[in-house]
Amino acid sequence: MAAAKKMNIELVLVSYNRLPYIKHVVQSLFANQSEDFTVVFWDNGSTDGTKEYLASQTDPRISKKVFSKNNVWVHGAANAVFEDSKAELVGILNDDIILSPGWTKILSRAHSDIPELGFIGCWHLGREFFHYHRAKHKIQTFGEHKILRHPWTGGASGLVKRNAWKEVGPFESKQTTNLWLRMAKKGYVNGFYFPLIHVEHMDYVWSQYYMFKDDIGYGLSRSVTAAVQGVTSIEDAKAWHKKVVGNILDSPWDPTHYLGLRNKLRRVREKFIQWKKKFGAGYD
Repeated sequence: MAAAKKMNIELVLVSYNRLPYIKHVVQSLFANQSEDFTVVFWDNGSTDGTKEYLASQTDPRISKKVFSKNNVWVHGAANAVFEDSKAELVGILNDDIILSPGWTKILSRAHSDIPELGFIGCWHLGREFFHYHRAKHKIQTFGEHKILRHPWTGGASGLVKRNAWKEVGPFESKQTTNLWLRMAKKGYVNGFYFPLIHVEHMDYVWSQYYMFKDDIGYGLSRSVTAAVQGVTSIEDAKAWHKKVVGNILDSPWDPTHYLGLRNKLRRVREKFIQWKKKFGAGYD
């Protein structure tokens, strides 16, 4: 087996008022001393002690600490760091993900071996929600690597070639989906590395680490994804998550399926199926 070309990695850890989460994130990030990367800590004006906690960290892989007075959100921080980066691979770390030690080694080797790889991520959707028999039609082999291919995967806990990001970027909104979709349309291979690299998304209402168990409604009101998707209850959160997982496992990997007329027809079909489930049960 030929040695993989080493690719430099720069990460940006973006935080905002999540001290109970950020401690787990930082601990998992630096757990494997053999992982070779640099990371920029970017705090968006936290007032709960997160800023002070990050300021106290001394791992030599921390290249810079930015304490912004204004909340520029994840996409603003990522755009700034990626634009100035000299690394070949870049990645976003959210302040609610417990990483799996060794993840950068696996993903960087895949990027080195697969020139057309765009954004490749870790599985943040929960071990119990993955079903191989549903996903196997999308698992593709590239040399010694396998990718569960999908046009987008979420923005955090993954790596992307900076040149690919430059070609289709920058991020234009709080959600990263549109940029990954544009990247896939260009012919880049996006998806989840397989076998899956599992990470814990602490901000799911069912996570043991969820910090708003005593006031879930308040917690959901603070979530960007929940706000965008109109999620205001546990039932809404579970329904949305089921839809996201179903899309990744069952839907085509071809990005054209999610663009133009095909996308409109797909959405009409989804609404019809939802309507039929709600009102048409027993009338087939």
